[in-house]
Amino acid sequence: MDFDLVIIGSGPGGYVAAIRASQLGLKVAIVERELLGGICLNWGCIPTKALLKSGEVFEQLSHLDDYGLGAAKPTFDFDKIVQRSRGVAKQLNQGVAFLMKKHKIEVIEGEARLEKATPISKGGAPKVIVKLKAGGERAVTAKSVILATGARAKEIPAIGLKADGANIWTYRQAMTPTACPESLVVVGSGAIGIEFASFYRALGADVTVVEALDRILHVEDEEVSKAAQKAFEKRGLKFRVGAKVTKLVATKSGVELSMESGGKTETLSADVAIVAVGIDGNVENLGLEALGVKVERGHVLIDGHCATNVPGLYAIGDVAGAPWLAHKASHEGIHCVEFIAGKAGPNIPAPIPGCTYSTPQIASVGLTEAAAKAAGREIKVGRFPFRVNGKAIASGETEGFVKTVFDARTGALIGAHMIGGEVTEMIQGFALAMTLEATEAELMATVFPHPTMSEAMHEASLDAYGMVLHL
Repeated sequence: MDFDLVIIGSGPGGYVAAIRASQLGLKVAIVERELLGGICLNWGCIPTKALLKSGEVFEQLSHLDDYGLGAAKPTFDFDKIVQRSRGVAKQLNQGVAFLMKKHKIEVIEGEARLEKATPISKGGAPKVIVKLKAGGERAVTAKSVILATGARAKEIPAIGLKADGANIWTYRQAMTPTACPESLVVVGSGAIGIEFASFYRALGADVTVVEALDRILHVEDEEVSKAAQKAFEKRGLKFRVGAKVTKLVATKSGVELSMESGGKTETLSADVAIVAVGIDGNVENLGLEALGVKVERGHVLIDGHCATNVPGLYAIGDVAGAPWLAHKASHEGIHCVEFIAGKAGPNIPAPIPGCTYSTPQIASVGLTEAAAKAAGREIKVGRFPFRVNGKAIASGETEGFVKTVFDARTGALIGAHMIGGEVTEMIQGFALAMTLEATEAELMATVFPHPTMSEAMHEASLDAYGMVLHL
């Protein structure tokens, strides 16, 4: 065997798994066809947050008078905003390259496919054939192989939901346009769609979000979803929910979108359309069919240790299914590698927080109220609004609230849902509490610093048991 482990894909699942494997003494190679860091660092999580920060700061300039401040009429340089975002991505890409070198992980640049080894050595995985960027091919053998190939934007060409490189974009084109469109329509109201809608609206674009389901951010708690739409509408965003897109076409002046809602048809025109209707796992051209790897609805099927049905072959992150989150991929990668190395403990599912970096921000972990009830759980629910939180009032960020869901029988925290300023930084407190199997007693006994917005987390826990103090 050339290596103990070969990882295909260097996103936050792949490169983190490689580092952990190296720490455990394994000889590791990682294959990457594009850029180290994958979509997340180069075209996803990180550069979009850079764009959103620019939008947030620009939007705040219009509220300077609220803080007793004043400045000349604010302007923005769209090219510089985009270039800042690309610079952030480049810095982190270089950081991953440094980490690979530090941990003595061989990086093989090229596109991988899998072949059945002949014969398969005992404990050996399928052979990895890499079509090298520099030309030619390289065959690599390993005891284990991890697929960390990620995913791409879902497209539906039959009705025109496919990037055309000009006026119809996916997230990739939406990050590097040459100018800010005056108007755009976003198809899909998940985290990706809402974040781009929030960014372009902050810069003054006329934005309409079209959602086929009955509410936006459908994975979130219904109260948060409704509060989010109301907050976004106050900022000027427009929504069409329960609207099925029937056709999207490019026109001479931009795009035209046709949709059906409530038995009626409607047509929207805009400069640009962003397609954000989900993602598809990158399972093609890997040789999975010939190996007999089980794939369902575009994602590789795995067990609790990320193993596929083929000996020696594992899959982590987006290619292995929902939730499609970078931190989930990293968590799976670490557990998978520790399992391969014989160092893994029992596979205890960890709570995976979800975050949307819009204005206001949205964050959640665990069960929604509806999901808990559907599971037959007897629950206690607490809420606390930021409008009566001292730090929120002082900061001018009184929009939103914290919601907690407890199991009424055991007192265990089973869900937490937040909307407001910087809640994406606070949600980890609830995630840690759930990981430690905290009950209401521990949360009530925890001392939260004052004045902080995190005090709303404490109050929401108290409220679930009729003990709220400041409301």
